[in-house]
Amino acid sequence: MEPIRRSQLIKATMAAIDEVGLADATVLRIARHAGVSAGIISHYFGGKDGLLEATMRQILTDLGQAVAARRGQLKDGSPRDHLGAIIDGNFDRSQISGPAAKTWLAFWASSMHKPRLQRLQHVNDQRLYSNLCCQFRRLMPHAAARDAARGLAAMIDGLWLRGTLSPEGLDTERARRLAHAYLDQLLTGYDTSLASTKETA
Repeated sequence: MEPIRRSQLIKATMAAIDEVGLADATVLRIARHAGVSAGIISHYFGGKDGLLEATMRQILTDLGQAVAARRGQLKDGSPRDHLGAIIDGNFDRSQISGPAAKTWLAFWASSMHKPRLQRLQHVNDQRLYSNLCCQFRRLMPHAAARDAARGLAAMIDGLWLRGTLSPEGLDTERARRLAHAYLDQLLTGYDTSLASTKETA
C-alpha cells in the first residue's frame, strides 16, 4: 500500500477512536475521516481489527524511535542514563496525545480478546522489560535486575494509565519526575557512574 495512503488511514483510525471510541469507530467512519472508500480499508487491512493492528504497530514504531533517539544522544552513557532515556521515551509526545492515548487504551482492551493483538502487546511488554533488564544487569545481580525491570515497567505503565484516565489528563513532567525518583530508589547502593558502550534500543 502507498505509504501516504497508509499513514492517512492510520491517522483517521486514531481520530475516529479519539472522537467516538473504538466500538463506534466503524470502518465507514474511519473511511470518511480519511476521505476514502470503506472498500479500500477492507481490501488492504481486512477490516477494523486489521487497521487497529496496523495503527498500533505504527504507534509502537514511534515509541521505539522515541526511545532510540534519546539513547542515541547519550553516546557512552551510564546505565542510569539509558534507563532515564527509556523512561523519557515512553512519555514522548507521540505516546501521550489524545488520539494516541485513546488508541492505546482501545488496544489494551481489545488485546485481551484478540490473539493477534495479544501477541503484539506481548512483544511490546517484552521489549520494554528486556531493555530495562539489560541496563539494570550492568549494575546489579541478575535476579535483582529482573525485579527492578518489572517494577520500573509497572511504574511507567501505571503512571501513564492513571494520568491518561484522569479528567485533567496526563501531567507528563510529573509522571517523568516520579518515574525517575523511583528509578533512583531502585539504584540506591549501586554505582550508577558505570559507563560502557551504548546498546541499541
